[in-house]
Amino acid sequence: MISKVVKKMNMNEDDSIKEDLKYWLEKDPSERISAVEYLRRQFHGHSDRLQRIARVTQQS
Repeated sequence: MISKVVKKMNMNEDDSIKEDLKYWLEKDPSERISAVEYLRRQFHGHSDRLQRIARVTQQS
């Protein structure tokens, strides 16, 4: 069975996270959206919409 894992990190300890956050906060919102869209297209292909997925599960 797969168990859920939550990984908590203190952002004050990791300098690379601070640098990444500072970099993205300096960008315009349109540039941030473009970057997310680029990553989405790499992962999901060049479709205009995201794929809809529905799962029906039974509760015990």
